[in-house]
This record gives sequence, structure tokens and C-alpha cells, in this order.
Amino acid sequence: MAEILLNILIVAACILLILVVLIQDSKGGGLTSSFGASNQILGVRRTNDFLEKATWAFAVAVIVLSMASAVIGGPSTGSTTSTSVSKQQADQLPTPDQPQQQPTQGQQQGGGQPQQPQQ
Repeated sequence: MAEILLNILIVAACILLILVVLIQDSKGGGLTSSFGASNQILGVRRTNDFLEKATWAFAVAVIVLSMASAVIGGPSTGSTTSTSVSKQQADQLPTPDQPQQQPTQGQQQGGGQPQQPQQ
């Protein structure tokens, strides 16, 4: 449940970060030139300061939430699957104190077709 909440917060912070970056005044004018009335009310300098602080805040929020998600989530299921397969293969290997079993008539070491006796 906590992982889902963190993922929702990460997506929301990313969307807000994208919007704040798009609104910022760039060399080409940005989207703030479209909002001329807001610059007259708040002043250009105040708007730019607010947008810069908001950009840093959302960027830090995305980083912190991503790290928290990684810590809470733990290892992925893919790594545990490969580990369990490796453990199963290791469990099947003979240990030095156990005698090796001789293959029966139908089983051959290394797989493949049974070998025919040479005549």
C-alpha cells in the first residue's frame, strides 16, 4: 500500500515539475510571456524566484520519493526468481561427502541421445 502511495506521489511531483519548467521564462520567452497579467501583479522578479524555488523543490521531492520507494520496495521479484533458480541448481549438485550416483540405463550425463556400444 505504501509503495502505491509513493508511486502516485512521484508521478504527481513529476507532472508538477514539468509544468513549472514549461512556465519558466527561457531565452525564447517561455510560456510566461503568455501570462502577462500575472507578471504585472506579482512582478517579474518575484515570479521568477518563485518558479525557480518550485523547480528545485519538485526536483528534490522526486529524488527523495524515488529513494524512499526503492527502500520500501526492497529487491525486485526478478532477482529473487533468479536467486531461487540458482539455489535449486546448487542444491542438486553433489557434495564431497555424498557419493556420486551412476546414471541408470535411460539417463545419460550431459543429455542428448543414449550412446550405442561400438561394434
